[in-house]
Amino acid sequence: MKMNIIKNTALVTLTIFALSGVSVAAPSTNETVISDTVELINVAGKQRMLSQRIAKDYLYAGKNIASSKANKQLQSSLAELLTAHKKLVKSINDSDIANLLAFVEMSTEDFESTAKENFSIDNAQLIIDLSESMLEGSQYVVDSLKKTVKIDESKIVGIAGKQRMLAQRIAKYYIAYQAGIKDKNTIDQMKKAVFLFNDSHKKLMSNETNTPEINRKLNEIDRLWKIVYKFYLNIEKGGLPLIVFNTTDNITTKMNNITGLYVELFK
Repeated sequence: MKMNIIKNTALVTLTIFALSGVSVAAPSTNETVISDTVELINVAGKQRMLSQRIAKDYLYAGKNIASSKANKQLQSSLAELLTAHKKLVKSINDSDIANLLAFVEMSTEDFESTAKENFSIDNAQLIIDLSESMLEGSQYVVDSLKKTVKIDESKIVGIAGKQRMLAQRIAKYYIAYQAGIKDKNTIDQMKKAVFLFNDSHKKLMSNETNTPEINRKLNEIDRLWKIVYKFYLNIEKGGLPLIVFNTTDNITTKMNNITGLYVELFK
C-alpha cells in the first residue's frame, strides 16, 4: 500500500515539540510520515469509542435517563465523529482505506440522521447495528494505517486505547437491554465487553514499564472497577442505569488520559 499524507508535516511536528518544550532537529521525511500516520491512527482509534458512545447516548436520551447529559454528549460526539472522519478522508490516499472510508461515510450519514429521530425500538436496533459497522470499519482503518508505515504499535498502548471503547460499549449494551432489546446477543456482548475490559485492566496493572503516575491513575480505576463491574454483569436485573452511565464515562475519561501517558512512554 502507498499513502499520501496531505499535510505540512514538518511544521506540525516541530510545533508540537516546541509547545512541549523539547528541542529537536528537523525530522526526516520518513520520520514526519510516521509521525503523521501515528496521529491518524489515534484519530481512527478514537472513532471506535465515539461509535459506541453515540449509540449509548441515543438510547439513554430515548429512555429519558440522564437525558440532558446524554443529549449534550450525543451532539458533541456526532460533531467530533464527523470532523475526525473528514480529516481521515482528506489525509489518506490509500485506495483500500479510501474505499472503506467511503462505506463508513454512508454509515456516518445514517448514524447522524437516525440519532436525530425520535426514539423507537426499530431506531435503537438500527443505531446499534450502525455502531457495530462503524466500530469494525474504524478498527480496519487503524490496522491498515499501521501496515502502511510498517510500525508495530506498543501492545500496551493498543490495550489502553481499546479500554476507552470498551467502557462505552458496556454502557451501550446495558441500556439497550433496559430499553427493550432483550435478546441473547445483547447479554453476550455486554458480558464479553466486561470480561475483556477486566482482563486488559489486569495486564495494564501488571505492566512493568508503568510510571508512578500511570500506576496511580490505574489504581483509581481499579478501586472503582472492583465495585461497579458487578453492576454491569447484572444486566438482566437492571435498575442502575445512572450509575452505569456515570461510571463508564468516568472510566473512559481516565483511560483516555492513561492512553496518552502510554503514548508518551512509548515514544
